[in-house]
Amino acid sequence: MKRVLVLVIVIGLAVGGFLAVRAWRRSGQTAALAGLQTEAVTRGSLTATVGATGTVRPKQRALLAFQTIGRVEETYVKVGEAVEEGTVVARLSQSSLSPQVIMAQADLVAAQNALEDLLLSSRAPAQAALALAQARDALKDSQYRRAVQQEGHRASRDTIAAAEANHVLAQEEVEQAQAQYNALSGSPEDDPLRALALSNLAAARQRRDAILRQLNWYKGKPTELDQALLEAEVALAEANLAEAEREWERLKDGTDPDDITAAETRVAAAQATIDLAQIKAPFRGTITSVLVKPGDLVTPGQVALELTDLSRLLVDVEVSEVDINKILPGQAVDVTFDAILDRTYEGEVIEVGMTGAAVQGVVNFRVTVELMEPDESVKVGLTAGVNIVVRQIEDVLLVPNRAVRVRDGQRVVYVMRQGIPELEAIQLGASSELFSQVIEGEVNEGDLVVLNPPAEIERFMPPGFVRRR
Repeated sequence: MKRVLVLVIVIGLAVGGFLAVRAWRRSGQTAALAGLQTEAVTRGSLTATVGATGTVRPKQRALLAFQTIGRVEETYVKVGEAVEEGTVVARLSQSSLSPQVIMAQADLVAAQNALEDLLLSSRAPAQAALALAQARDALKDSQYRRAVQQEGHRASRDTIAAAEANHVLAQEEVEQAQAQYNALSGSPEDDPLRALALSNLAAARQRRDAILRQLNWYKGKPTELDQALLEAEVALAEANLAEAEREWERLKDGTDPDDITAAETRVAAAQATIDLAQIKAPFRGTITSVLVKPGDLVTPGQVALELTDLSRLLVDVEVSEVDINKILPGQAVDVTFDAILDRTYEGEVIEVGMTGAAVQGVVNFRVTVELMEPDESVKVGLTAGVNIVVRQIEDVLLVPNRAVRVRDGQRVVYVMRQGIPELEAIQLGASSELFSQVIEGEVNEGDLVVLNPPAEIERFMPPGFVRRR
């Protein structure tokens, strides 16, 4: 009798457990299905795009520096001001210049008088010779600027050693000033001695940092953009020299070439020495930084201003090797910015990289996009999102990208059929930001696909609800 009673109890517990599990599964299934979001598969047109991000940069940028030591007399521009090529933007005080630069004024007058005498006898040949000398001088200057900007050529060993020594001394001065200030740190803030110690500490740090910047420049090398500008300047100077040589060959029989060349060279050399005391804008652009003020003492190569050509704004993006062959110059681009809401700008692909670069096993190619009509809201340095239009197709089956999942390396979607989601394998073609083209799969126009299938959806579905292909 007891055995029968135990058996009845066991059977009862088993039945109760089965019913509880089934109720739990049903409640889980209901909860899983209740929160599903769906959207219908449609048929229509698709604009296929390739997306990437980049940073806005200008067409051209230059750091302008004095080429001799002296004290700044005046800066003629301010940040945001547009200047033309050749505009004098800053000048050194004549009284602070070296004797060589000051004497160049007298040398220039003498050279100009000698050249004028030659011009009276034969103006055209003299003009051709002047142009030739100036072209040669310009080429030498551009070659010299390129050479001295390279790593290891910006300063001699003695100059670098002196700068390093000055940095050590400046650091020592900072430490001494810090110790003096620390000794007075407990004094009231309005204590004159404490204020003086703080001022001395700040000045010592500024001197040390200035020396360190100069030392780093001596040991550094030009950026890719600076190197490109230097090479372009030399190429242009070489082209100008070739043109001047052709003109000179045509006119040289009209006068003594040696006399003309000598006179013009003296003029050019004197003028070049005088120009060391000023900075001219090398191209048309906008002043984006002024780093010196009247009265500042500057050294050769010390950056004084930054000039940027904002007439064209570009965005460089990295495109995967998978998509690079879809990109061609002239393709339209939609450009958006996180900093500029509710506005899309038009752009155009102007350059596609020919060689890729591998980063962590992924090969990317650089693509340059130009903004067609940027406004004042678009600033250099902003992060831009670009969508390059690579293909336009019509009358295709479209599925929302939010509905697409990957299972075992296969793209799938959940299709609602009789209230139950069924898993369907699909093959996709072109894609846009929101939709993808369905090439293969048991998905038809009007089918509802699940946008937010939870991870545990299969656990709560009854056996056999999933169809895999």
